[in-house]
Order: sequence, then C-alpha cells, then structure tokens
Amino acid sequence: MTRAGIVAVVGKPNAGKSTLLNRIIGQKLSITSPKPQSTRDRILGIHTSGDAQLILVDTPGLLAPQYALQRAMRAAALRALAEADVIAYIVEATEPDPPTLAQAAELEAPPRAPVVTVCNKIDALNPRALKRRMSVRPSDIFISARTGEGVPELIERLSAILPESPFLYPADEIGAQSMRFFASELIRETALEQLQDEVPYSVACEIEEFREEREPVYIRAVIYVERDSQKGILIGDKGARVRDIGRAARIKIERLVGAPVYLDLWVKVLPNWRRNESSLKRFGYTLPKDQPS
Repeated sequence: MTRAGIVAVVGKPNAGKSTLLNRIIGQKLSITSPKPQSTRDRILGIHTSGDAQLILVDTPGLLAPQYALQRAMRAAALRALAEADVIAYIVEATEPDPPTLAQAAELEAPPRAPVVTVCNKIDALNPRALKRRMSVRPSDIFISARTGEGVPELIERLSAILPESPFLYPADEIGAQSMRFFASELIRETALEQLQDEVPYSVACEIEEFREEREPVYIRAVIYVERDSQKGILIGDKGARVRDIGRAARIKIERLVGAPVYLDLWVKVLPNWRRNESSLKRFGYTLPKDQPS
C-alpha cells in the first residue's frame, strides 16, 4: 500500500514555508529571503520516501491584499488550501498565541483537509521556553526548518495522513516547474538579496530566451521594475549592481542546471505592473475573478 497526496504549506509571510519546503526536498526549489512576501506563486516540490509521496505546495503568505499582485498571491494560497489533501499550517514558535488557520486565512468555513499545525523556528527559543510552549500545544509539531530539527517527525506525521494512492509522480522527481521558472526565481531572489529595502517588491523577472542546447547554456532575462528611478538603482553606478546580481544569479543557476551558463541580464521599466491585470497575466499570475485589478 502506498500513500500520496497534496500537502499545502501555508502560513503568514516569513513564517519559514519556503525554507521548510527546501529542507524536506533536500534542494533549493523555493526562493528564500528575510523580506516577507518573497514567494508570489505556488511552488511544487515532491518528496518520495518508502511508501509515501508528499506533493508539497509552497504558497504565498496569508495577508490582507492591498493591490492586484497581492490579490493574486492570496488567491494562489486559497487555491492550494482548497486542493490540498493535507494542510501544514506554519506558525512561529515564538508567537505566544498564533491565530488558527481559519483566522489567518479569513476563511468562512474550516478547510476540508486535515490541518497539522507546525511551530517553526524553535531554534529561536531557549530549552525552557520551548518545553513550556510544547506543553501548551501538545498536538502541534515543533521544528526548525533552518536546522532540520523535528522535520523527520513532521514528514512522518504528514505521510500517515495522506490518502491511499499510487504515486502521482516518478519517485526520482523533486519538482514540477520548468527550468525557465526556477531560473527566473533565482534571479529575483538575488535581486532581493542585493537590493535590501530599496525596490524589492517592485521587481519581476521574465526569461525571454533559454537555450539548453548551447554551450554554455544561454539565458536572456529581463528584470522589470515600475519606475525609472528604480531602474537606476538596480543598474547601479556604471552598471555595477546589475553585473553583481547577474554574476551571483549565474552561479546559482549553474548549480541548478549542472552546466556553465551565460546569463544575458537586462533591466526595463514596466509602469505600475503590480496593479495592472494585463501585466500580471504576462508574468503568469492569476487574479480572482470576483475582484477588480
């Protein structure tokens, strides 16, 4: 008998969802950043061990949306909740009284799938505080996605709840998105790392060309921002910053594809793209049909 199913990994921004996905998969699939809201769409990772296959779906943080991109992000998280066989609800172990999933997601009714509440970041607590927190919340799983502590127990708990099913993917697969998608995300992650608090939320990345048959692999990518002033910041003095971003992103992409890469990186302005429905569709985001852009 085998078990397989979709595990939606949900929680507030910066709860550690992407770090947990990467930890379980054993490879970087979802970008991570100290900045909240770095995950903008659903990222799918596949973990197969023994007789269980977890289809893990990393989701954007649950938040009250203020503009079109955030509405698309919230819609992606809610779709993952609706489609899940099991829900891993990530809260911070340092938070004394975290809201329920229904409260955090502002759900009108509890989700149909079973919910496992996962208290992350236990490495931020001293042993006495952790023991006290565990006694108050005995049904929760306590982990550190950063160090891996408690993650095997979490995998075991999630696997036991999965429905009986044949594996949904080949046992050796770990992700479902294309190399183009992952390359775009790694470029965006690198921009987030190097831009600090200057323009991170206005950055989008689009892969215009991806030639795997060439040696080195040729990738032409465009980083989009919303204003000319942001473009200047991103390019930097005599192009220094965009070269630094390109150099660091290329190294990450080379690890991903396992081959030398020539990254041809450009910066362009797409005014107000986060609030424009057609621009969001261009980047692959889906707005909920009942909400305006």
